[in-house]
Amino acid sequence: MKYPNINHCWGTLVVEELIRCGVEYFCVAPGSRSSPLTVAIARHKKAKAFVHFDERGLAFHALGYVSAAGKPAVVVCTSGTAAANFLPAVVEASKKKIPLIVLTADRPPELRQTGAVQAIEQPGIFGKYTVWQTDMPCPDLAIKPEFVLTTIDQALYQAARRRGVAHINCMFREPLAPVEVKTGWDKYLGGIKAWQRSGRPYTEYVGAAAAGIPDAKHIAGRINAIKNGIVAAGKLNSDDQRRAVVHFAKRLGWPVFADVSSGLRLGYKDEGIIHYFDQALLTRRNIKADGIVHFGGRMTSKRYYDFIEEQSPSEYIMVLNHPLRSDPLHKVSVRVEAAVTDFCQSIGPLLKTRARSKQLAGLIKANTRLDQRIETFLKSDERLSEPRVARLVSQLVPAGSGLFLANSMPIRDMDMYADFKGASVRVAGNRGASGIDGLVASAAGFAQGLKAPVTLMIGDLAALHDLNSLAMLKDIEQPVIVVVLNNGGGAIFSFLPIAGYKDVFEKFFGTPHPFTFANAAAMFELNYAQPQNTQSFIRAYKQSLKSMTSSIIEVIVDRKENFVIHQLLREQLSL
Repeated sequence: MKYPNINHCWGTLVVEELIRCGVEYFCVAPGSRSSPLTVAIARHKKAKAFVHFDERGLAFHALGYVSAAGKPAVVVCTSGTAAANFLPAVVEASKKKIPLIVLTADRPPELRQTGAVQAIEQPGIFGKYTVWQTDMPCPDLAIKPEFVLTTIDQALYQAARRRGVAHINCMFREPLAPVEVKTGWDKYLGGIKAWQRSGRPYTEYVGAAAAGIPDAKHIAGRINAIKNGIVAAGKLNSDDQRRAVVHFAKRLGWPVFADVSSGLRLGYKDEGIIHYFDQALLTRRNIKADGIVHFGGRMTSKRYYDFIEEQSPSEYIMVLNHPLRSDPLHKVSVRVEAAVTDFCQSIGPLLKTRARSKQLAGLIKANTRLDQRIETFLKSDERLSEPRVARLVSQLVPAGSGLFLANSMPIRDMDMYADFKGASVRVAGNRGASGIDGLVASAAGFAQGLKAPVTLMIGDLAALHDLNSLAMLKDIEQPVIVVVLNNGGGAIFSFLPIAGYKDVFEKFFGTPHPFTFANAAAMFELNYAQPQNTQSFIRAYKQSLKSMTSSIIEVIVDRKENFVIHQLLREQLSL
């Protein structure tokens, strides 16, 4: 095999080994210094490339893809601030614990700290937010090609095994373009001839098989000792996990408090699932917990954590598939690092089978009553409040599609007010660091990884923050329906104590603005609708589904009125 020059030889080896290790999706930002990597991606028949001009949005797009596809993606950029723009998404990926491979091109070491253009300190730029990183030297015939291959293999293994971001900083000298430089390739590549023929990764990593749950009898005994228990379901990644959790709770006769990210909150109909547990906790009447078994990530509901703080259960058993702490209240008594299904299979048979608890029976009745009250209250007014839109989307979103929920109010409203009787869909959001950046880009990547249409519910400030990522929606294969809840500012602050300080609130926290999104839709050639009531929203949403093209549905909401509706709904559900 021949290459134009040593830079493009290494670039090709990098891309080929990534693909042999199972990577297929490459997110590329244009730039000169990264040319050897970009050309290799562009010329590889198996590489699926997504190109976007903004590195920040591009990295969030990759993150969304990995969230849906469940396998690593690669982001590539040139040197300088291009690399720095990856940081927000790297932080989110590290908090979500998903495998992401970051390739940042860099200038050679002799240009560091010299004032050379686009030369910044890139090694270690992402700090503690990577699980593994290396500063790859400039391509050189004195360095064996095996080094390149084993570096890629190690990066992917670390990202998958430790569930996080692996960063390879790739230095290149000129020439960056694929210009011909005569080299004795046969001699240089002699050590990897077997690899070239094999089609397999150079180094194949094999993880040890799980050996079951240590101290399973001890853990089961602690669970059996709980009198009033609750199963909390955070983010669950598969139907197998969801079935395992429901069966686990049935065996104990306990209720399941299902977070919107669990996959049990929407479209999963089982009597033991308390879909409106957040609302049931408004008064906390007759709800007790001396023990919790918590599967998956953290819960969206603040009232849940207030309840735990108040109850201070003697047992809080948390099951997560990584070793990091997830214990904001410092209540966890047993922390099990295991897959959800493995835990349930090991511990379940050791549990005492119990009849349905009185608490569960009461919560089932409360769940039905709350569902009816929410529906009655929201149907009584044709105006499009934010809770009403969340409930409508939960009723209209088609089975098998995706639902991406922005932070602040959209995910909270869906968690609290969604109709569980709708379709089963894949739910996602950037709940690692829970920022408002990159949400349009992440939803676009989620649609690509899911290979299905996606509905994004997003607030106006978050949409403005990621406005240029709307350009992605013309380049992806699946449509994204962007439901923008435009309340002219930051609605969530109205629910916080700072709202009482009128001298500073509106300008510095409410952050009012006059913008709407009709012209943005036109600029990025997206369909647009601005429904005025419930029926027009239903028509607009159904039309967007039917058209199978990306669109913006903008709902204009009065911020003060929105706060009042939330308060009235809360009062109604507290009765």
